[in-house]
Amino acid sequence: MSNLIQRSVFGALYVAVVLASLWVYPSMPFFPILAALVGMLAVREFHVLLGDSRWLRYGGMAASVVLSYAFYAGVTEMSMAVYGLVVLVLLVSELFLQAEDPIRNWGRLLTGQVMVALPFAMMQDLTAGNKWLMMAISLIMWANDTGAYCVGCLTAQLPKGNHKMFVRVSPKKSWEGLFGGFVFAGLAGWLLSIWLPREATLIGGDYVGLAWVCFALVIAVAGTLGDLVESLFKRTIGVKDSGKFLPGHGGVLDRFDSILLATAMVWLLLMILSML
Repeated sequence: MSNLIQRSVFGALYVAVVLASLWVYPSMPFFPILAALVGMLAVREFHVLLGDSRWLRYGGMAASVVLSYAFYAGVTEMSMAVYGLVVLVLLVSELFLQAEDPIRNWGRLLTGQVMVALPFAMMQDLTAGNKWLMMAISLIMWANDTGAYCVGCLTAQLPKGNHKMFVRVSPKKSWEGLFGGFVFAGLAGWLLSIWLPREATLIGGDYVGLAWVCFALVIAVAGTLGDLVESLFKRTIGVKDSGKFLPGHGGVLDRFDSILLATAMVWLLLMILSML
């Protein structure tokens, strides 16, 4: 139970920092700076876990900052050209580094950019469009994680225990915890439909609450998948935590694994809806 308290306290502090940085945006660009900084640290952590060279670590970090700024300033031909140039330099540099397996390094560089740097950059775009979206995603993911952890721990104490989801990837995750998280996330979505201002409304009319509940469930599903993907990544390389960034939460990737895929899902969903 002490672990639960620790997770909840530091999880709440994390959400509070994110909400505070979003609250003052755009008058003070605290959130864009925070997202760029944490994204850079997450990319570094990704390459450290894989034992990559300093060149690849720092190159990936530099590319993530450029990509984050590109989305913050507006995805233009110039900004993406600069980002493409940075990535191209990193790819071509393998000609001179004499690495034993350059294909592996190329794959790790691009994987880190797509799986880690890109979602953090998408946060910049979502915030520029509607700062309430990132606030909602953070709160919903916190509610989902807390609900899944609480329900999973409680049902694990039953005489026959609970029903595990993916024992090979994450032995402690259960179906009961999954649905418990969905209930907490749905409740958070409904409360947000009441609390958030009119400009944050996803859909007008009489279906505001339903729209936010559906939005919350999409985030919960994507966040759960993101958590499982990161668990698969850690299990493959043989580590329990990605680092020691926050007590009770592990490293940067441990804390943001869920929100990365959720952010990407929301960004893609909004892009699709804008084209309809």
